Amino acid sequence: MRIIAKGIMIYEVLRWEERAILDAAKEVGFDLEPVHLYNTILRVGENGLKSEALLANAEIALQRAISHAVALNSTIALESLGIRVVNNSASTAIAMNKLWTLSILVRNGIKTPRTLIAFSEEACYKAAQILGYPVVLKPIDGSWGRLISMARDDEELRSVLEHRSYIPNPSMKVHMVQEFVNKPNRDIRVFVVGDEVPVAIYRVSNHWITNTARGGKAEPAKIDEELRELILKTAKLIGVEIAGIDVFEDREKGYVVNEINAVPEFKNTVAATGVKVHLKIAEYIKAQMRR
Repeated sequence: MRIIAKGIMIYEVLRWEERAILDAAKEVGFDLEPVHLYNTILRVGENGLKSEALLANAEIALQRAISHAVALNSTIALESLGIRVVNNSASTAIAMNKLWTLSILVRNGIKTPRTLIAFSEEACYKAAQILGYPVVLKPIDGSWGRLISMARDDEELRSVLEHRSYIPNPSMKVHMVQEFVNKPNRDIRVFVVGDEVPVAIYRVSNHWITNTARGGKAEPAKIDEELRELILKTAKLIGVEIAGIDVFEDREKGYVVNEINAVPEFKNTVAATGVKVHLKIAEYIKAQMRR
């Protein structure tokens, strides 16, 4: 009979990252069993219903679901069974909500883009006047640079708001209006794994949106002590154990934390730097299983 591992990795799609993590787990000497969420029914609590063998014997789960909703809710269900999930539901929920993230960071002295929240078109125009054009509009829940827009005047803002009004998602009625940060043609994606900050990349683009998912080029970035301390403090405040943290280099204010990704992709980072992020993750999960 096959021995059931105590570590599982829950996922929706086996991308390069997930395959690399599974291979790295074997490399460091333990089985991290993949659990495809679309083929799994999660029991909520000890309710007398039968669990699948993998879940019944799981000690720790690595969360790798792509969808924010699937990642958060599968984490909550697994925690109801007493399974430790990395990242846990509280930190995942915070990281996936840009407003919640910024609220915690600014209250603890972390520099972030100046941000206003508006709930109507009229309030958005007022927010833009306060911040001064250009402004950036973001959904409070999103990734890969999707649905992020820049408005350089009232007419462009009107066009953006009209587009958002046709999206049937209640969260799109919450308008996050931010200053356009005066930065070089790049931002920094920094990875944190436990108490380690193993690697960072510049995401370079001639476009103001620098996400690699939107065409940005990954290049190795230097991690100085100021950046390292900022990342570790940010991760601790949000509660994430494994994350990709996006930082702007403001020409006047220095490092500014923009967003946190609780289920980060790292294929481009590995290719650009040679640092095996997947190995760092596997080593971390293995170390946590011993506790």
